[in-house]
Amino acid sequence: MPTGIIINVLSVFIGGIVGTFAGHLLSLDFKEKLNMIFGACAMTMGINAITEMENMPAVIFSVVVGTALGLAIHFGDKITWACSKMELVVSKFVHQKSTGLSEEEFSNTLVTIIVLFCASGTGIYGSIVSGMTGDQSILYSKSILDFFTAIIFACLLGAVVSAIAIPQFVIFMILFLLAGVIYPLTTPAMIGDFKACGGILLLATGFRMIKVKMFPTADMIIAMILVMPVSYFWTSVLGM
Repeated sequence: MPTGIIINVLSVFIGGIVGTFAGHLLSLDFKEKLNMIFGACAMTMGINAITEMENMPAVIFSVVVGTALGLAIHFGDKITWACSKMELVVSKFVHQKSTGLSEEEFSNTLVTIIVLFCASGTGIYGSIVSGMTGDQSILYSKSILDFFTAIIFACLLGAVVSAIAIPQFVIFMILFLLAGVIYPLTTPAMIGDFKACGGILLLATGFRMIKVKMFPTADMIIAMILVMPVSYFWTSVLGM
């Protein structure tokens, strides 16, 4: 039973609804300062995951090459386009209030939280572990952060935040169902490097959340696909 996934998805959906309809009760200063705390929490989760890295060259190679591929095929632009379409669909059912953000700011913020909710190493790894071992603790921890993050971002973006729960559920359930195939093929080193790669994405996402530097986090997602095969090649083929 994918209890962790269900709770994580509900945390985003309900948090988005709460933020959409109760966001006006929170001051702008409160939202901005709390968002900085969420950014710090995301970076903390990222740093914690990075400490489990086994093969630094393999992880660095995956991040650099994966990001380069993402930029080359404009993967981030495709996600931004999908985000804009999702926002249009949501606006047909729920009246979107004026956000006060420019189109570019709205798009950048939406991409940031989609990566945080749907493509973080914590969520992906947590879904795989949940499917293989039944351990839900990783996703439970992620749900706490996601719930409050969804509230704050829904104050800025509106009901479109709740809609992110849909692709999140699809992605995590696919990983949950494939876990029986993926997990037995991995090694502890591959898992550690995978989590470290996800940690780098979380660190970059945290910097985006506090608006220090707008890392191309959407383009970096491809690194999550590369890191396990590269880690295996590094240890088993090269013997390093």
